Amino acid sequence: MNKKLSTIGLLVVASVTFTASAQEIKGDAQAGANKVAMCIGCHGIEGYQASFPEVYKVPKISGQSARYIESALAAYKKADRRHPTMRGIADSLTDQDMADVAAFYAGQNAPAAGSASAAKAHDPAPAVAALIQKGACFSCHGEGFAKPIDPAYPKVAGQHADYVYAALKSYQRDASKGTVGRSNGVMAGIAKQFTLQELKQLAGYIGSLEGDLHTVPESRFR
Repeated sequence: MNKKLSTIGLLVVASVTFTASAQEIKGDAQAGANKVAMCIGCHGIEGYQASFPEVYKVPKISGQSARYIESALAAYKKADRRHPTMRGIADSLTDQDMADVAAFYAGQNAPAAGSASAAKAHDPAPAVAALIQKGACFSCHGEGFAKPIDPAYPKVAGQHADYVYAALKSYQRDASKGTVGRSNGVMAGIAKQFTLQELKQLAGYIGSLEGDLHTVPESRFR
């Protein structure tokens, strides 16, 4: 058990080190505002649903960490994350574009009443608490899933439960095959410990929390 935890720890450190070394480009939120035309059609509509590979609400990305958004876009571009639409969008972006888009969405702060600092995380049911402990979720995402230990990790408190469920399932799939799946040594190892029903329970709890994530509707879609 200790050997397994040590291995996971090394993977986490390696991941953080790699991500940090890639963050030399400074994002410009103002420039990013002019580069999100391909994003707003999904992420600028409250509750908009994707239909591939299943129906789920697209993730809230306003208020998300810039470093995480950058790393996610880079993963789609490298096919470490498989999703045809997101791959096509990421392929069209330079590293500077990604940094600017990430800065733009990170700068869209949530209303004070819904911020992580004001959030009142409710205790999970015993069964869910056991799942959180089994996955050591707080060791990266922080207590209440709202304050990650590193900005390269996502804030997930309050994210759409159906999206969280779809994302967790994608870590169980081999990203080198087919059109879905995500490659991440840490998350793949964690997600594969759980049944689909357990992943759904985790996702439901995460989605029930308050946090910084939100959607800023574009005026044309209001």
